[in-house]
Amino acid sequence: MDWIVLLTLPLLLLTLASGRVAPAVAFFTVAAAFMLGGIVSTEAFLTSFSNPALATLVVLLLVSAVIERSPLLHRLSNKILVGDEKHAFIRLTGISTLLSAFMNNTAVVSTFLVTLTRQQKIPPSRLLIPLSYASILGGITTLIGTSTNLVVNSFVESAGLPPLRMFQFSAVGIPVALVCLVVLYWRMRVLPANSNSSQDIKNTYFLTVEVLAEADIAGKSVAESGLKRLDDLYLVEIQRDNYLISPVRPEVRIRPGDQLVFSGSIEHIGGLQAFRGLKILGEHASDLLASNLVEAVIAHESDLVYKTLQEIDFRGRFNAGVVGIRRGNKRLTGRLGHTILHVGDSLILAVGSHFAVQADLEKHFHILSTSYTPPRLTNRQGNRAIAGFILAVLLETLNLLPLLHSLLLLLSVYLLAGYTSIGELRRRIPFELIAIIGSAIAIAKGMDNTGAAQLIGTFMQHVFHDKSVFIAFAGIYFMTLITTEIITNNAAAALAIPIALSTAQALNADPLPFVMAVAYGASACFILPFGYQTHLMVYTPGRYTLRDYLRTGVPVSLTYSALVLLLTPLVFPF
Repeated sequence: MDWIVLLTLPLLLLTLASGRVAPAVAFFTVAAAFMLGGIVSTEAFLTSFSNPALATLVVLLLVSAVIERSPLLHRLSNKILVGDEKHAFIRLTGISTLLSAFMNNTAVVSTFLVTLTRQQKIPPSRLLIPLSYASILGGITTLIGTSTNLVVNSFVESAGLPPLRMFQFSAVGIPVALVCLVVLYWRMRVLPANSNSSQDIKNTYFLTVEVLAEADIAGKSVAESGLKRLDDLYLVEIQRDNYLISPVRPEVRIRPGDQLVFSGSIEHIGGLQAFRGLKILGEHASDLLASNLVEAVIAHESDLVYKTLQEIDFRGRFNAGVVGIRRGNKRLTGRLGHTILHVGDSLILAVGSHFAVQADLEKHFHILSTSYTPPRLTNRQGNRAIAGFILAVLLETLNLLPLLHSLLLLLSVYLLAGYTSIGELRRRIPFELIAIIGSAIAIAKGMDNTGAAQLIGTFMQHVFHDKSVFIAFAGIYFMTLITTEIITNNAAAALAIPIALSTAQALNADPLPFVMAVAYGASACFILPFGYQTHLMVYTPGRYTLRDYLRTGVPVSLTYSALVLLLTPLVFPF
């Protein structure tokens, strides 16, 4: 049984690396199989999801959802671009690093992402990768700086070890962050100067066709006309006189003089030749249409990921039609309805009148267009929300109140003061993260129950028996680093931490430096854009390629790794 359990780890890693199964589904499936197979008891399975560190992470993310609506963040973002590009870089990376030490880094990146993509002074591609990297570097300096540190802490507490403290990461994290920011400043020169992606809205996405009086589709509904069955062309809007019909529903009847706007592969214009009485006006949309478009980047917590537009009935759900999809620097073509959506995909939406008032937009999208303004707190509310958060952190730092207790108290105050609501909190609960961490803890218990964890420890002891403990420590770090470049950082930490703890036990070493190796290694995602959510958030708005991440990230990753391997054993001796 121990070997069977042990084999689940590489199989799980391969499944995650394939990208075909969501991490939450993969982890939960394995954990449920362990419970059904008697490897983990039902009580132990359920207890894994009530881990105090996991509860702290969930409450922290809910608190962050309130703080990110503070006007202070938006005022800071507007001050970044004062001066030239180099000064903007220093302000952007400095502020985002500091904020990310205490806030959810996706919220920090989301706030500054909108500002950078809406302005025309500096090409966003010169600053977006530095923004993402700086948010990671800020996150490694405190316990709450990144969810990865809290994931690691949940395993530490589950293993019966003393919980990690708020600033226990700082002695290594701060010098690593500062030096890496200097390297990042040096590598800024290799970043491309791509045009603002929002300008693509006005480019040749569209094919506009006028319906003449003799057209055989005049008087028919969209469903009856057959326009919905065109390959690689999608009916987005109907311009009728001085107003728009958007989104276009199947029951809408087509009139003579209507201008039909299609999106998709413009080269498939031949499909329209089967319809008599249509006049092609050109491959561009009018200013009226352009004013009704919104650019939205899919957020990492959205349940749209790994699904197609057709599956989720995007038009009916969001009162918007998808005009185009961009991934990185490439515009996706073909039948958009069958395209599988990924985190970071940029959608050009033709929105209806009810789009902006939907309650869950912030969960699914980062809206880049100026036509949309998310709900915010007042200045007084925002300042009080931030002051309350600082107080909660201070209470934990001074050992006056556990972090979970102080955050729960703060969240209660937010609710009573009307800064948030139960409905909003329900929409922002990170169910996927809960599934990953809770399931991973259950899997770790299964490994311990069957002896698979001991097998790993014995193997690591055999590999490193004639070598120093430092080599084993470095091996754990690089194993985690490689894994986090392939899969998500939280999943990488969840897979690596049981191995790290087993290795430390087998070598009779203090487990703390091995725990820190996993924490720092899981956040060391600088080379590839696919393993970290903030990289994916800026990937498409910056119109980056994989080469851009490699040229910038490799020097940062090498510097980061060298400093972590040097400083961690000094601060946390074996």
